[in-house]
Amino acid sequence: MKHLVEKENLLQFIPQRHPMIMVDTLITSDETTLTAQTGFFIDENNIFCKDGHFQEPGLIENIAQSCALRAGYTFQSKNEKVPLGIIGAIKNFQLHFLPSVNKQLQTEVQVVNEIFDITLVIGKVFCEGKLAAECEMKIFLKKD
Repeated sequence: MKHLVEKENLLQFIPQRHPMIMVDTLITSDETTLTAQTGFFIDENNIFCKDGHFQEPGLIENIAQSCALRAGYTFQSKNEKVPLGIIGAIKNFQLHFLPSVNKQLQTEVQVVNEIFDITLVIGKVFCEGKLAAECEMKIFLKKD
């Protein structure tokens, strides 16, 4: 299946670099609903894996990078410079389970509100169709 952004083109859309990359692909991005879906394969050597499971900080970073990938794709499609996003707050984080290594994550992010350079997003991480984690995230965009 062809994705909007594949792993080999990912670095032009997000500021993170190895070993901090927690997204592989941009599956969908819809500017009408302000949603996006990303994919990520959990490698057993991932820095956020412990005892065979992907830990909470990795899930939070996955949601944040899903937001970054959506924003990067959106800005580039408008021929605009991709701004740096900084997590301002995480609210209502709920962990349902820690995904195992060698599993594929699918993350959904939806922009709920945008005020000036602040974006409020709801993120949900799924593994094998089951909700693993979710939260609200406030992101500040640093535009030049």
